[in-house]
Amino acid sequence: MAQVKIDVEYCGSCGHKKQFLEMSDLIKKNYPDVKISGEPGKQGSFEIKINDELIYSKLQTMAFPEYTEVVDVVKEVTQGQAPRKITKQQPIDCIIM
Repeated sequence: MAQVKIDVEYCGSCGHKKQFLEMSDLIKKNYPDVKISGEPGKQGSFEIKINDELIYSKLQTMAFPEYTEVVDVVKEVTQGQAPRKITKQQPIDCIIM
């Protein structure tokens, strides 16, 4: 299994740590040997890097990634493939008042 290191920068003041923990739990359940770290960062951020390559940016998309696709990319990287960009997003909950 290829070495996989996942770094996530999330907005601490937005409460995005919850999403980081949900995603990291799902990854760890499937791939317990993967190294995952999360750090508070820029306002509104949820940036995911695998082996130092940016695969998803909430700052660019304004949405969270689909976690199952993140797990699929982790699987591919453990099998020796290069990290690819995440294309699927979670639905945006937007309420206009």
